[in-house]
Amino acid sequence: MNLLCWYENKPLPEAAEAEERLYPEGIHGALAQLFRQEPDCRVRTAVMQDPDFGLSDELLNWADVVVYFSHKHWREVPDERVDALQRRVLEGMGLVLLHSSHASKIFSRLMGTRTQILRWRENDEWQRVWLVAPAHPIAAGLNGEFFVIPQDETYGEYFEIPQPDEQVFLTTAQGGEVLRSGCCWYRGQGRVFYFSAGHETYPVYYQPEVRRILLNAVRWACPASRRSSWPDWARETEPLDAAPLS
Repeated sequence: MNLLCWYENKPLPEAAEAEERLYPEGIHGALAQLFRQEPDCRVRTAVMQDPDFGLSDELLNWADVVVYFSHKHWREVPDERVDALQRRVLEGMGLVLLHSSHASKIFSRLMGTRTQILRWRENDEWQRVWLVAPAHPIAAGLNGEFFVIPQDETYGEYFEIPQPDEQVFLTTAQGGEVLRSGCCWYRGQGRVFYFSAGHETYPVYYQPEVRRILLNAVRWACPASRRSSWPDWARETEPLDAAPLS
C-alpha cells in the first residue's frame, strides 16, 4: 500500500509554537510515522511548498491513498492540481481528509457543496466520538459506544455535505454541538473518508483510538484489491444485442 501524507505546512502565527511542540516533524511527519509502523505500507510525505504543490502527477500516480490535511490556505492550491487529484480518486485512488480539510477545494469538488460551511470554535473542550456504525471496517478495534478526545477544536452542524454513503462516527461536544464527524462516500472507482478530529494545537493524532481509526481508514480506502477489475466504460462498443428482441 502506497500512502502519501500531504500537509499544507503553513501554520498560523498564533498556532505555530504549539504545533512545533506537539508535531516537531509537522502533522504530515506524525502521520507518516504512524503508517510506517505497518509492514506493508510504503509512505511518502509532501507539502504545499514542494513542486506542483506536493501533488505532482508522479506522486499521485504512485499513491494508492492520499491522507490530506489542510487548513487556512486551501485557496492557494491551483485548480489544475485539484483536477489531477479528483481524476485519481475517480480512477480508484483512496482519499482520507482530516479536520480542516473540510474546507479544501478537493473535498468541495467531490461533494458538490460548500464544505467549508460549518459551526466552529476553539476553546479546549472535550469531544465525545460516538460509533454509529460499530461494524464498519473503519471502526474495527474500537471498544465501547464512544470514546472521548480530551481537548480539540469544536465543529458543529450545519455542515454542508451530501448525505454520507456510510456514516461511521458522530461527535458531540462539551458545549452541546453535534457533527457528522466520520463519513464515507464512493466517487467513481474511488473511496473518500472525512474525519473531523485533529486540530494542530492538540495531541489528537497520538491518541490510540484516533490512530486506530486512521489505520483502518487507509486500508478501507486502499484500491489494491479492486485495481485489476477497473473497467473502462467510456469507449465505443458494439451493440449488446445483435438482434432486436421479439
